[in-house]
Amino acid sequence: MTGFFQPYIEYGGEWLPLLFDAMTKTALLSISAFVLALVFGLVLWLCQGSRVPALRHFASLYVTVARGVPLLAVLFLLYFGLPGVGITFDAFTAAMLGLALCFAAQVAEVFRAGMLAIPKGQREAALAVGFTPRQCFTFIILPQVVRVVLSPLIVTFVSLLKDSSLASLITVDELVLTGRAMATEYFLPLQIYCAVGLCYFLIAWPFSLLSRRLAVR
Repeated sequence: MTGFFQPYIEYGGEWLPLLFDAMTKTALLSISAFVLALVFGLVLWLCQGSRVPALRHFASLYVTVARGVPLLAVLFLLYFGLPGVGITFDAFTAAMLGLALCFAAQVAEVFRAGMLAIPKGQREAALAVGFTPRQCFTFIILPQVVRVVLSPLIVTFVSLLKDSSLASLITVDELVLTGRAMATEYFLPLQIYCAVGLCYFLIAWPFSLLSRRLAVR
């Protein structure tokens, strides 16, 4: 057992800066992608509730397709496929867009579920006392939806964070790719990949605790 921890003592000073830099890039990628996913997801959610049939059908089709297509296929399409038609993204941008486009569908479903959790009587009561439909949505419904969906959104972010490891396959220099390079250099894959897993845990664990506390409240 002592032999397992010996490399951490011997090479810890060299590994820590590399892993910390990779953690920073992973966190930046995940946060950027999740912000975009929130924006796209909100648009999809509003389209799902639109009175325009074309928008409703588009949102429904998008959610169905996005939830059925593997994230890795989307990343490969954006990074390797689109240059064939003259559209080129760098690896980080392709990964950010791929994650955002896939997780936007999940965000839209989270908001839709949150909307369904609000009793219809809330809207009817607001309209009865003189609120316009827009005021009813802005001041009565939306704040309650945000409160309901906050915990599931954090869980969605944690899922996105873990799935960001697939970005290593399109050469994004995040935790997994850094760990692979370190394992090749030091020939200690067991210790290095355990350290990589611990880095993911250190990023995700606080958000998991926050989601749990919000769910209780």
